[in-house]
Amino acid sequence: MLALQTRDLALHETVDDLVAATLPPDVIWIDMCSPTPDEIAFVERVTKLTVPSRADVSEIETSSRLNIENGVLYLSTPISFRADGSRPSATPVGFVLAPHLLITVRFEDLPAFSTFKQRCFAGHDVHPSSGGLFIGLLETVVDRMADVLEHVGAELDAVSHRVFRPAKGETEGDADLRATLQSLGQGGELLSKIRDSLLGIGRIVPFVTGLSTDWMPADVGTHLKTLRDDVASLSDYDSYLNTKVQFLLDATLGLINIEQNNIMKVLTVVSVVGMPPVLIAGIYGMNFKVIPELDWAFGYPYAIGLMVVSAIIPLIWLKRRRWF
Repeated sequence: MLALQTRDLALHETVDDLVAATLPPDVIWIDMCSPTPDEIAFVERVTKLTVPSRADVSEIETSSRLNIENGVLYLSTPISFRADGSRPSATPVGFVLAPHLLITVRFEDLPAFSTFKQRCFAGHDVHPSSGGLFIGLLETVVDRMADVLEHVGAELDAVSHRVFRPAKGETEGDADLRATLQSLGQGGELLSKIRDSLLGIGRIVPFVTGLSTDWMPADVGTHLKTLRDDVASLSDYDSYLNTKVQFLLDATLGLINIEQNNIMKVLTVVSVVGMPPVLIAGIYGMNFKVIPELDWAFGYPYAIGLMVVSAIIPLIWLKRRRWF
């Protein structure tokens, strides 16, 4: 799908005429979402610029993600998405930034792009230039990641409360430790995706700052510095949350070990208490002809009492050792 945005921030959702020789007047942003070969060919023909493929924007080398050709910046970074859905993931996004035009290439319907387009429609402070749209789009992406990090931080606080301060009448063994582990795993996976996104944007900002000074509007340049500071602060917060995830994961695994030890204690107590009576019953159950208590009138109650005493003595000993 192709979406064109003009300098007056009027958005055209689709482009039907893929054989036109030129773009509509005043177009400064071409947004390509899962473009078809015909759409790629159309954009390359009317802009004289190269549209990067999915393989190109998926490269992980810095030299492949940050490049300049004939004064045009070719940039790419992974962007986390489905942050509010089931499984967090990341998708590569490519940017072709020229003094007169911005081209974005993506392969998922990212919420940040929809949010930014709504900002443009609402008349928010977006500079009507390729650089202004580029910086505004990155700011929207970073703002969304900040919201997701805040949400993850709140979830980790709730997990911490469950792990270290169980509710009244609830013990560590009663808590759903499996659900806690799943929650921590999902949070850690989401944080890693956001970390990749912040790292990519953090590399893009100084690269663009150093190579666009000749044509980047002055008031847009100030936003670059603010964006760089925001990315740095979010990276630090992401690292803090990752550390907290690891701490809570270790604590949860420790509680699981304690729960397993408690179970083993119960089994040990049962085994220790049960062995002497079984031994006594086994001895008196032997089919020997000569057993001193065989003809004794009190032989049966004597054997029963002996079994009870042999069970009570280990219980007293284990109780004194505070095994239960």
